[in-house]
Amino acid sequence: MKKALSIAGKVLTNLIAVFSVSIMIFTIVSVNTIGKDAALFGYKPYIVTSNSMQDTFQAGDLTVSKQVDPATLEPGDIVTFRSIDPVNYGQVVTHKIKSITTHEGEPAFVTYGTTTGVEDAYPVPFSQVLGQYQFRLPGMGNFFYFLKSTAGYVTVILLPFLILIILQAVKFFKLVGQYKEEQRAELNTERAQLQAEREETERMKQELERLRAQLGENAPPKTEPEAPKTEPEAPKPQEASPREKPKAETPTAQEPSQPEEESIDDIIRWINEMERDGQ
Repeated sequence: MKKALSIAGKVLTNLIAVFSVSIMIFTIVSVNTIGKDAALFGYKPYIVTSNSMQDTFQAGDLTVSKQVDPATLEPGDIVTFRSIDPVNYGQVVTHKIKSITTHEGEPAFVTYGTTTGVEDAYPVPFSQVLGQYQFRLPGMGNFFYFLKSTAGYVTVILLPFLILIILQAVKFFKLVGQYKEEQRAELNTERAQLQAEREETERMKQELERLRAQLGENAPPKTEPEAPKTEPEAPKPQEASPREKPKAETPTAQEPSQPEEESIDDIIRWINEMERDGQ
């Protein structure tokens, strides 16, 4: 269950991230191109405001046209242009080309809306052509208008980013808690190892104390040395001549052996020093 929730959380986070980035890109491109002269790699979006081309696109759709040489266009192509009709002068229109003509000595297109089939009142000079229709994004024009409103900004941009930030914050604090748990477990393990070493040291100390006491019980009792017996003085021998005088033997000095108790004391003192260093 926990694994399934983790996978669902990752999928949700990725979807929100992709959605937020897509909306951000769409917003940046739309704001900088719709209603302005700027284009992106020769492509420019337009919002459809009428149903004069209902069989191709509808009001509220977002159409995309590509800048082309007007001389390459032919009847049947759909062209985006600025109208020179006094009724809607300067308005951007996307209609189908019916034929090629001239207007005031300049090549021009005769255009019409496919919904009614009625020709536009004024032709379209080549100089007013903005591009050739490429494709549409259904309903994205209305979405763009909604996005520019306060409610649209909060719902589509601000809220997803807040959710994404909250999910990442939860993930961060979860990782911090997991790290603390690992550190606590590692510290408890070290404490347990140190306690085991202390107990082993104490056990060794007690064992050495027992051995020392046992050696003290088994040691033979100390006896006082007997007083030397007085013997009558013997007559002094005649001194030998220098040649006959025997050489005095030099006794070999023997080092006194240390009792076993001192070596046990040294071991106990060493164990105590190790215990103090460990603390």
